[in-house]
Amino acid sequence: MTVKNEQDWPIPESVNEIENYMKQRVGLGVSFDIGIRKLKILKKDVHIYYVNGLCDSLYIIQLIEELVEINDHEKLSTDIFKVIDNRLVNQSVERVTTLDKIVVQVLSGLIAVVIEGENTALVIDVRSYPGRSPQEPDTEKVVRGARDGFVENIVLNTALTRRRIRDERLRFEMFKVGVRSKTDVALGYLEDVADAELLNILRKELQAIDVDGIPMADKTIEEFIVKQGWNPFPLVRYTERADVAAAHILEGHVIIFCDTSPSVIISPATYFHHVQHAEEFRESPAMGTFVRWTRFLGVLASIALLPLWLLFVLEPSLLPEKVSFIGPNEQTNIPVVVQLILADFGIEFLRMAAIHTPTPLSTAMGLIAAVLIGQIAIDVGLFVPEVILYVAVSGIGTFTTPSYELGVANKMARMALVILVAIFHTPGFIIGSTLLFLFVVKMRALNTPYFWPFLPFEPKGFMQIVFRRAIPGSLLRPSIVHPRNRFRQPPGANEK
Repeated sequence: MTVKNEQDWPIPESVNEIENYMKQRVGLGVSFDIGIRKLKILKKDVHIYYVNGLCDSLYIIQLIEELVEINDHEKLSTDIFKVIDNRLVNQSVERVTTLDKIVVQVLSGLIAVVIEGENTALVIDVRSYPGRSPQEPDTEKVVRGARDGFVENIVLNTALTRRRIRDERLRFEMFKVGVRSKTDVALGYLEDVADAELLNILRKELQAIDVDGIPMADKTIEEFIVKQGWNPFPLVRYTERADVAAAHILEGHVIIFCDTSPSVIISPATYFHHVQHAEEFRESPAMGTFVRWTRFLGVLASIALLPLWLLFVLEPSLLPEKVSFIGPNEQTNIPVVVQLILADFGIEFLRMAAIHTPTPLSTAMGLIAAVLIGQIAIDVGLFVPEVILYVAVSGIGTFTTPSYELGVANKMARMALVILVAIFHTPGFIIGSTLLFLFVVKMRALNTPYFWPFLPFEPKGFMQIVFRRAIPGSLLRPSIVHPRNRFRQPPGANEK
């Protein structure tokens, strides 16, 4: 029988043929990190393949000691395959029958044991990926709450989630993505809760990804799944907090884990999922609601404050007499709209500089920019004080947005509104705001309305967005995820 596909090539009984295949396929003998350990057990050749840096050397040494001791305790007539299989002191031992499977597993950090005269290999999981220990994410800090967060190791990330959801129906479905990278990608969900249609869509999209590799991990996965194009608004939500991911799994969402990435993808996600923060659920419902409203106000200010102020500057007659003081009290040679754009870009420069500046220096850089550059710019007449004030308030509103992607998208929408107001004044503000609203309302993320529960309107979902309800009162899962089991708690559980 002729095997057409290289992935279906069976394992030959000759270990020398396997060694030659590994030399040609993965560069054994050329790449210093690809290793082989040759043993003689019961007068038969046994080869062990591994990758330095991805395996735990102590486990490999212990396995070799167990295998070598076979010569002292077993007879030559013994079935060597069964003996070796029994002596591999590891909880994860898999039998494989193709050469491609050996290559994939070895390059993933496992070790493969091949035995002379056998067309089945044993693959043992002794992975020990380089990485850091779980710690609180810098972008999702809370006053009270867990301090552990996801890391670049998918095994640790699923374990952090499993620790919080000890349900036998929790599933982590694994895929290999990338022809060359073969990156581990997993779907995390509750089998009896998650929407079957959404799961089928995600499985189909992941299996259809045809690319050499995904070094940018989850972001590349997102681009293949949602096909966002030039739309700046994020269609999926990211989180680095294990408790946030677990909470969404319990609601019926599907979480996408990607190896080498410390963040996971929450799907489906609406606009209002991007303005949620774990801090709201670590405080009382009243405090959580107050924090949520404050954040909503900051998000609204980040979009509408600058174009609205510019409109009042250009058309002072729109202002009531009691607030007629709004607007620049000084004349300048630079148009106000140019000042707004320059100052807004200045805030963006500071943000980017802070990212690339070492932490001990970033605070000093911020003080220099805020005190010296800002004040000097006013003194030389480049800006009027009101421009600095409103741009700063708008920038703070952007920073209050929990989702970095949504904050940048809101900034782009704000700048577009500023330009429209500068050109068309009141009609520009009204038409621009209307087009922005219609654009957001029309968007769908994985067949999910982006502006739910406002459009389409759902009273219960609307109240859960406006008010942070107590967990005992949240009996139903959000309808937007189409859960197969809508009840988070048995009906009447709170009446007992």
